[in-house]
Amino acid sequence: MQEELRNSLRMEKSYQAALARLPRGVLVKKLIRQRPYFYLLSRERGKVCFKYLGQVSAAQQQRYAAAKQKRAQYRRLLAQVRKQIRFLRKVAHGKSAI
Repeated sequence: MQEELRNSLRMEKSYQAALARLPRGVLVKKLIRQRPYFYLLSRERGKVCFKYLGQVSAAQQQRYAAAKQKRAQYRRLLAQVRKQIRFLRKVAHGKSAI
């Protein structure tokens, strides 16, 4: 049981590290007067910030799209691992699982 808990804690750290390595924010395309403008949407100190990027290559657009998918995947996995950690800690302390 303790080994499973240690493994889950290690997985949690690795998922958090993977999330930190991903580029921050998402790429937003706005059409202004029929012309595309790209912005980087992110949060800074709890506020939503748009940073103008100008022309963005197709490769960079794909990179941000892939990062968005990876971020969602890692957050989902992180939520599952945290749920598992809570369960294992309850079991380790003798509390009922239900």
